[in-house]
Amino acid sequence: MNLSEKDKVFLERLKKLCDENQLEIEIKDAGVKYMVLRQNYGDKIELRFGMTRQGVRWRFHRLFNEIYVSSYETIYWVESSFGTGLRGMALDIVRERVEMRKKANKMVFFGTPRRENDESEDESQGQRL
Repeated sequence: MNLSEKDKVFLERLKKLCDENQLEIEIKDAGVKYMVLRQNYGDKIELRFGMTRQGVRWRFHRLFNEIYVSSYETIYWVESSFGTGLRGMALDIVRERVEMRKKANKMVFFGTPRRENDESEDESQGQRL
């Protein structure tokens, strides 16, 4: 599953807050283990993320407990079947894709200009209707 631009922004902001010791990520065991955000994340956190606390919890859960863990689960099953020999190839492909994405983001895309109808085309359109 690919991360959206909102996911990437969320992760960057979360990293800053963790580096500033305002938030930390812990594992919780309620019969099944999962990751949670810890520390007081009230109004200040809402302002930093630009979403409600529930929105922060939802995005964190989705990214860390669904997407991230699921990715490792997939790796586990592939490597259980084929060994770790493919890991180097997969990492080479990932590095290449990341570089291509960075280059694409730096490029400026100009939209294709819309074709302007001249008067003769407008008149012929009216005659066909």
